[in-house]
Amino acid sequence: MIEVVPDIQFKKQLKQLSKAPLNECMQCGTCSVVCSLAPDEKPFPRKEMIWAGWGMKQKLMANTDVWLCHQCGDCSTYCPRGVKPSDVLAAVRQIAYIYYARPRFMGIMLSKPAWLPVALLIPVVIISLILTLAGTFTIPDGPVNYSHFFPHAWLNGSFSLITFIAYGLAFSGLLKFWNDLKRSYPDTKPDRGFIPSLFTLRKQIFTHTHFGNCSANKLRRWTHMLVFYGFILLLLVTAYAIYAAISHNYPLTLTNPFKLLGNIAAIMLIAGLGIMMVNRLINKEKTSSGNYADWLFLISMFLLTISGVVVELARFQNWTLAYHLYFFHLVCVWFVIIYLPYTKFGHLLYRSIAMSFAESIGRKINS
Repeated sequence: MIEVVPDIQFKKQLKQLSKAPLNECMQCGTCSVVCSLAPDEKPFPRKEMIWAGWGMKQKLMANTDVWLCHQCGDCSTYCPRGVKPSDVLAAVRQIAYIYYARPRFMGIMLSKPAWLPVALLIPVVIISLILTLAGTFTIPDGPVNYSHFFPHAWLNGSFSLITFIAYGLAFSGLLKFWNDLKRSYPDTKPDRGFIPSLFTLRKQIFTHTHFGNCSANKLRRWTHMLVFYGFILLLLVTAYAIYAAISHNYPLTLTNPFKLLGNIAAIMLIAGLGIMMVNRLINKEKTSSGNYADWLFLISMFLLTISGVVVELARFQNWTLAYHLYFFHLVCVWFVIIYLPYTKFGHLLYRSIAMSFAESIGRKINS
């Protein structure tokens, strides 16, 4: 016998985030039938819709299938009652970011519009404090050189330390997520660990194979590929820039191969993010218009990319406002990178963990 312990507040939160009429789900099973990814045994999202309708929070928080869903929208497109299962599962994932956030207030702060000013104020205050301690919180004279405004040692050291602390705190929440997944399958022992399972999934991750199985919104695979690889390229360029700064070979010239690679990455990100945002605005029937978490992620990533391009142009053109733009860019960097585990960007971590666990117990996504 399964004990049903409804969490009414959780159900209300799901309805608010997903805009889905949960009580109208008639359990016809269409969502699971049309999903090309759902495993044959206990397919999703039908059972998740039962749990959502009953407000069974604990069942959904520690559920691998919530993360195996790629939100392509097939189930919502064919749902005869318009209950929007894909949006419901997306809402569950958003609540999971808060539930597993360590410290919890970080997840809450980055999930509610009312807290956005605070989320912005934190990096502004801390970056200003670091610049004050470095003694460079003034506009330097002469040609634009961002290292005169924010010395590389202070920039790389402070941002690395803060990122390490944020991710270290978040790790305890991710570890709880992994342990909760194991507890949700008490009769199934994983036959391998996280790293070996993740390695097995390398093709799925790097080719976004499962996005191609969706019929309602096939464009999502290519837009995600653009953003995924654009972001990876930017990380590589950033790593090289740090090395160049340490070896006193910075700033990079416009013709430097890594500078060119960074500009290509920016184009990929702008194109991918732009298509995602437009698609959410004009193609609501096949894809969700997105909630606050979606738009916060998309806009912050877009601003990070655009501000990076503008800051680069400002340096070469010696704009008067170059340092002000650079400060804004640093806030964007903080918002995307340091806040990553607590925003929708955290799906990189949570989905990887859930997919690895599913692989370790032999729960395969159809392909």
